[in-house]
Amino acid sequence: MTYRQIHRVLIGSPFPTSADIHERLDKVRALAVFASDPISSNAYATEAIMGILILLGSGALQMTMPIAMGIAALVIFVIFSYVQTILHYPAGGGAYTVAKDNLGTTPSLFAAAALLVDYTLTVSVSVSAGIRAITSAFPALDDHRVAMALTAIVLITWINLRGVRESGTVFAIPTYAFVGGVLVVIFLGLARYFGVFGAPLTPHPLHIEAMSTVSQFGYIWLLMRAFAAGCTALTGIEAISNGTQAFKPPESKNAAVTMAWMGVMAMSLFMGISFLATHLSIVPVGEDSVLSQMTRMITGGGVLYYWVQFFTMMILILAANTGFQDFPRLSSFLANDGFMPRWLHNRGSRLVFTSGIVMLATLSSIIVYIFDADEIAMLPLYALGVMLCFTLSQAGMVNLMGKVAKVKPGEEYHTQETIIHYESGWWWKRAVNAAGSVTTGLVFIVLLVTKFTEGAWLVAVTIPLIFLMLRSIHRHYQGVAVALSTQELRHVDLTDIGDVVIVPVADIHQGTLRALKYARRLATDVRAVSIVTNEEQRERIQNRWARFPGVTNGIDLVLLDYEFRDILNPLVGYIEEVSATEYPGQLITVVIPEFVPESSIANLLHNQTANMLRLRLRLHENIVVIDVPYHIRGNNGAEA
Repeated sequence: MTYRQIHRVLIGSPFPTSADIHERLDKVRALAVFASDPISSNAYATEAIMGILILLGSGALQMTMPIAMGIAALVIFVIFSYVQTILHYPAGGGAYTVAKDNLGTTPSLFAAAALLVDYTLTVSVSVSAGIRAITSAFPALDDHRVAMALTAIVLITWINLRGVRESGTVFAIPTYAFVGGVLVVIFLGLARYFGVFGAPLTPHPLHIEAMSTVSQFGYIWLLMRAFAAGCTALTGIEAISNGTQAFKPPESKNAAVTMAWMGVMAMSLFMGISFLATHLSIVPVGEDSVLSQMTRMITGGGVLYYWVQFFTMMILILAANTGFQDFPRLSSFLANDGFMPRWLHNRGSRLVFTSGIVMLATLSSIIVYIFDADEIAMLPLYALGVMLCFTLSQAGMVNLMGKVAKVKPGEEYHTQETIIHYESGWWWKRAVNAAGSVTTGLVFIVLLVTKFTEGAWLVAVTIPLIFLMLRSIHRHYQGVAVALSTQELRHVDLTDIGDVVIVPVADIHQGTLRALKYARRLATDVRAVSIVTNEEQRERIQNRWARFPGVTNGIDLVLLDYEFRDILNPLVGYIEEVSATEYPGQLITVVIPEFVPESSIANLLHNQTANMLRLRLRLHENIVVIDVPYHIRGNNGAEA
């Protein structure tokens, strides 16, 4: 099979650009594609809170519900802010676009760097967590968890390369199966807790004492850590605002509605799990998760228990899809603005950002390998980036609402990225965004300080490094634009073309004769240059040269005697001398004959000297290199 056939089997037939509108997502698929991360975080957000509170003893676990209510309030702030972002910035881009338009380039690049790190960690952590669920059920597979995690990344990458709509269809089933299963468990748990039907639930009997006497400051500090840990429930909320253009028209309206439904769905799960876990006195100990303990207590095991466990595992793995949707999109925005390589802005045959998807898969695979697919070791790095971007995004919306306040009814104002109109409720919208920005900023600081020595320092270093990389790429593109500019260019400034073509030849055969014939069309001064290491080689070349006067007449045969083995040095030296002494300041042309075998593997047997010659000549700005291919067909080498 040819490459094109293999590509069509694996990825599918290419879509024309006109099919873009048909490949966009409806709200049902979009919720599965973009909300898998925030919904899946409910599988461990409550446990993250309780994992800190247990240090104060099992009695302190009663604080889980009040902390969860505080986090839910913060989620409402953040979702409200991002709904406003979607409506005011329908082209997408999320925190990066908002910060760029309202706070400036530097904050926007920090937001972008934070999100790039967070999306990469989302893939690594989610996949590793899902694989841990599998290995917990089947301990014999524990030694293969890295290979399994890498395989899962490859599969998710493959599904995403096939297109957004297709990936939405694939991921919808496990996402809604997880949500449905947990909601049924919560409903049954609440019914039994309040004695509606069945025997009332008995709280967990396990009691754990506090590890030691804790000061008032330490008590408050642990409560703040518990709140910050539970904020993992916020991860992925920004995803929809980045991918607004993936929705069917009207894009911003559909995205805003999906964002609202995501918030309702995620918070229903989070508050239900937190309420039941608190009132059933579930203790986060051992390998058995809080969600697993709660489900077993409510259902007594059976089909529903295994349903929830299986789809918990599935959604933990598929939560990585949020990263696969937004990392490539954010990269395309950055590439369009000149802060990342231009090719990241291009879409592949299935209308997805293929290069960004492959880059994310590569980076997350490296992290999985380094951390041995241990999501516990990665968690201290997690959520820092998203809290920083929440803070910057909401601060940007505060500034935007300040601009809106100055617009009079019936008027419109064009910012760098959007158009704003008069809004009567700008003042309370600004207040909500300000409150959300301050709160997420405090959570970011708490996370950074409390987890700094556990590994958060790595993210604290990586984000500024990515920021510097983005600025460096932008400076490069600016330099290239200046170098290519024709604004002040005059005709006399253009480099003259030297009337000379040099053709390096190792022997006289069909490939070199074709190159010589081509070279005669380019200039009147054509030189075939060969490095001669012995007299026998000289005679052979001269004899063969004389056999084809129809091609070689009028072409100078330059034979350079050389006693050593490295033929590139004298050849490059001759070309450099011609360029510097005979045609100074002019472009000269070097035509290189090149074999093209039937297979790419066979190509390893040819052209290596030519490849090295090309690399060395590319260092000279006044030397133009042209390849003349000669295709090898069949065993006799005859041209087709």
